Amino acid sequence: MSLIDLRSQSTLLNGDALASHLNSFELTPKFSAGIWFFSPANSRFHANYKPYESIESRLEIAASLKDYGLEALEAHYPNEINEDNLDIWQKFIQDTGIKILTVIPLLFYDEAFEFGSLSNPDNKIRQSAIDRTTRSLQLGQELGCEFSVVWPGIDGYENPFGINMAMMRKRFAEGLAEALDNAPGTRIAFEPKPYEPRGRILYSLTPEGVLLGQQVEAMLQHETNTQLLNDDHKLVCMNPEIGHLLMGFEDIAYALSWPLSEGRLAHTHWNSQPLGNYDQDLNVGLISPEQMEAGLYVLKMHGYQGWFGLDINPERMPVDIALKISMDALRAACDRINGLDHQLIVEAVENPASHRGFLEAYMIRSRALNTTYLPPIEDTLKSIRDMST
Repeated sequence: MSLIDLRSQSTLLNGDALASHLNSFELTPKFSAGIWFFSPANSRFHANYKPYESIESRLEIAASLKDYGLEALEAHYPNEINEDNLDIWQKFIQDTGIKILTVIPLLFYDEAFEFGSLSNPDNKIRQSAIDRTTRSLQLGQELGCEFSVVWPGIDGYENPFGINMAMMRKRFAEGLAEALDNAPGTRIAFEPKPYEPRGRILYSLTPEGVLLGQQVEAMLQHETNTQLLNDDHKLVCMNPEIGHLLMGFEDIAYALSWPLSEGRLAHTHWNSQPLGNYDQDLNVGLISPEQMEAGLYVLKMHGYQGWFGLDINPERMPVDIALKISMDALRAACDRINGLDHQLIVEAVENPASHRGFLEAYMIRSRALNTTYLPPIEDTLKSIRDMST
């Protein structure tokens, strides 16, 4: 596993230093995608609208997207990538140059995990989840992956009465620590989600994911891991998904600022989602583009150089079309925010009493068509300053 240095994310800037950074750092997305949504998933509400695709056919679709900007794939172990089909994946990597970014332990689907994976009270079942997490980390090392995403979808509850929640969290955190010490020098990217499939999932919001990272790292004992921690590298990082943030009524920019401020943002998953609601995994930019832009601006402020993972569910269109739409949406949004007047924005944020209404006026103009006539922003800024004095 190739451990990427994330420490610079936690550098906090303001004033002229922040404006200078924003002017010099270009937020440029590089794209990965989850191989799971290249084939339709089973639904309890309707039949599949597209035929099942084998791993080989999914990889053919992925290869066709390389020139459009797809540079990496994400896969679960052992259902999507495993020892039996590893030669297929390795040939794909060699032929296309598209890398495997993360090997994800499948901890939510198996019948054995009905009552949890790493938090399961049955020691035998819990150990099988730890072993699967360990093997995913080790396979990621062999393939040069940057991290392993961990999503605790089945670790939670519906009826809270009598649930020993603290013990559930303890078992989960200790399980992660054991897996990391079994595969030293690797990194986990934890992905919170508030609910679905469980009524409530453990460590379900972004700050809880940051807390989990701190708890697990305090448990690590292998010399390689403790040395990395002593050098201020983080080993339990995060992979926030935009849809999951909005399911939990989180503000995207505020949520992303949490792992960034600790140098823990290993990866991001992008889609769009109505506030609350079930997990829809809609194409990027379709809903709440202003939230997307605010989140991207926080990434720019912290100098995020990681991947933009696409995690969508294109039920009613070809997957390659949906991926192109989503990549286009992120490229266009990054272009918009890269081209803003960052000096003015920093000035307005740090001197709010003298810039009442400026940010709103400026963002309206930045989103307006070139053919739309609005008074120049300089006139608006002068009016605001005159009013303040």
